[in-house]
Amino acid sequence: MAKIAAYVRVSSASQNAQTQITALLRASKARGERISRWYAERFTGATVKRPALDRMRADARAGELARVYVYRLDRLTRSGIRDTLALLEELKGSGVELVSIADGFDLQGPAADVVCAVLAWAASMERLAIGERIRAARARVEAKGGRWGRPRRMSELERSRARRMLAEGRSVRSVLRFCWVGTGTRTLWMGRTLCTRRGRARARSPFRR
Repeated sequence: MAKIAAYVRVSSASQNAQTQITALLRASKARGERISRWYAERFTGATVKRPALDRMRADARAGELARVYVYRLDRLTRSGIRDTLALLEELKGSGVELVSIADGFDLQGPAADVVCAVLAWAASMERLAIGERIRAARARVEAKGGRWGRPRRMSELERSRARRMLAEGRSVRSVLRFCWVGTGTRTLWMGRTLCTRRGRARARSPFRR
């Protein structure tokens, strides 16, 4: 039996999909349906080549899906009108009804192609505008001598202290643990190795200049 599914997407690690999930659950319940399959990912909408979307498309082609809920059409793609219409036509050809709960338009009506084209154009323009704002913000920060990106996990004082500990013969792992560096940062640096004069692999220090 074909299933009711939902697709959610966020673009960055700082974003949370819970708002989409809650809204989709509420909308499906209002229609007397239960979402039994979820496709979720953290990926840019600038391309339609995405792992969760690929799985959803494969399941649709296999006849496993009857209806797919999305929060907005731009959660599926922001790569332009051509990609959006092609994806919608693919789902329709597989017998899948797409339900967008926040766009405020019926994607199945007689004017569906026109509506989808307008929504796709708006989504691609928004993506370009976001890119422009990010580039402008970065230029402002760097023009003032600032550093763009996430703040350093360790202050310069902590890095100097760590270098002294390494010079005293402490292992990289113990120094990172002493400095309370998070698991992700520790894994990143422990994964970079070099061969010492003894021919033994050691982690490259993150404190080297």
